[in-house]
Amino acid sequence: MLSWQEYSSRDAVDLANLIRVGEVTAAEIHQTALEAAHAIEPRIGAFTEGPFESAQPSDPRGEFAGVPFAIKDLLITAAGVPSHGGSAALAEGAAPEADSILMSRFRAAGLNLIGTTKSPEFGLSVTTDQKWRGPARNPWDTERSPGGSSGGSAALVAAGIVPVAHANDGAGSIRIPAAHTGLVGLKPSRGRVPIGPGQQELMYGNVVEFVVTRTVRDSAHLLDLVHGNAPGEKYGAPAPARPYREEVEDPSPRQLRIAVTAQGWDGQDIPPDVRNAIEITAAALVELGHVVEEVKPEIDWEGFLAALTTTWCAGTAAAVVPLLRAGVDRDLFEATTVACAEAGQALSPVELAVAFDRNNTVSRILGSFYQKWDLWVTPTSVGPAPSIGAFDADNPQYTAAEWVRRCVLPYPTCAVSNVTGGPAITLPLAQSSDGLPLGVQLSADIYREDILLRTAAQLEHALPWATCGPAVHVTTQKGRR
Repeated sequence: MLSWQEYSSRDAVDLANLIRVGEVTAAEIHQTALEAAHAIEPRIGAFTEGPFESAQPSDPRGEFAGVPFAIKDLLITAAGVPSHGGSAALAEGAAPEADSILMSRFRAAGLNLIGTTKSPEFGLSVTTDQKWRGPARNPWDTERSPGGSSGGSAALVAAGIVPVAHANDGAGSIRIPAAHTGLVGLKPSRGRVPIGPGQQELMYGNVVEFVVTRTVRDSAHLLDLVHGNAPGEKYGAPAPARPYREEVEDPSPRQLRIAVTAQGWDGQDIPPDVRNAIEITAAALVELGHVVEEVKPEIDWEGFLAALTTTWCAGTAAAVVPLLRAGVDRDLFEATTVACAEAGQALSPVELAVAFDRNNTVSRILGSFYQKWDLWVTPTSVGPAPSIGAFDADNPQYTAAEWVRRCVLPYPTCAVSNVTGGPAITLPLAQSSDGLPLGVQLSADIYREDILLRTAAQLEHALPWATCGPAVHVTTQKGRR
């Protein structure tokens, strides 16, 4: 059986290889993950359901057969596992009878489910501070949030409990927690990974599914295994020219033209630590042979925010209003959830159409921008992880518009890729002056995950982060070494 040190130092590809060659069994790996979870969970509070004493069944022939993982308590469904959406309103929700398409692909890949992870209510916050079950905590500093909305998943991976965990992203919810916990967070292109069969789209196509990982190659291998169009899906993506794993192994990638924007929202100044992270990244890209210039697309940021607020609120209304009409107690919801749902219910069709027009304008601007630039490098956030309670989703003083602005502004360009549908990845390339992770985001034109992963792998080699780890980690706990 592996020690906690050995287990947590391996990514999913490594663990799967050890199981495949017989150096360790899937049962032993599960037991190690279970012990690690029991040791760490009291300090980070990341699980909703689990950890499960017995791993849920998966295909023993899959590439990742026996590798432990967890799923976010939002959108994805696993047969027999209760799903709550992070809300007390669904605390007694029935367990689904069937897997969603993505869950079935995770099982086919051989991943062993050990539990579900906390999300803010319906994913509507950039921290995972639940009214229902309390906050998930950041392993780097447990007085801080891991971010949101995939905060529970990010906390588990960062703490060494699992090498990979499911996540989803409607305005940054993969990339924000990955940036705050020192992980790799890839938001794939719209349609790359199916979200059905119970959903056609969420937030008008802004929401996508994938994972958070510790290594770029894990993201590439997993994307190879779960991508692909599914019958009845509203959106679909063309197949890549070659497997994504080959992109990260490419020894001679071509020179790219890379735009860098070292600013916050609408050109606002950013703190020195964040600017330094961008400058470090830009210098590394130049050293790798790329052409790098500081430039930005000309976007009407306030118009973009107004459109995002409209779709955010309309999407929230679609989820919440039917529950209220069905008799669910209004007091079970968080205050900002209700505020956004009511604002969405009050919207007219014309207001929604205006938002779609504004989003189209942004998409066309970025489409033209990516004709000149292969990648766009920006800060993932304007600072390290916020303190627990800094984003109080149950504060009735916020209007819907105030809440959306509060969530979006610290993450300058995250939501842009959700609107355009293009892929984006955050990498843990720097730290703040007090040692907390700072993510740098790379984004590309729609369906160009190949460029993102290839460049991310170069940066992982040039600016390695594997030696950096949080204070709360399986290797720092008393117990089996």
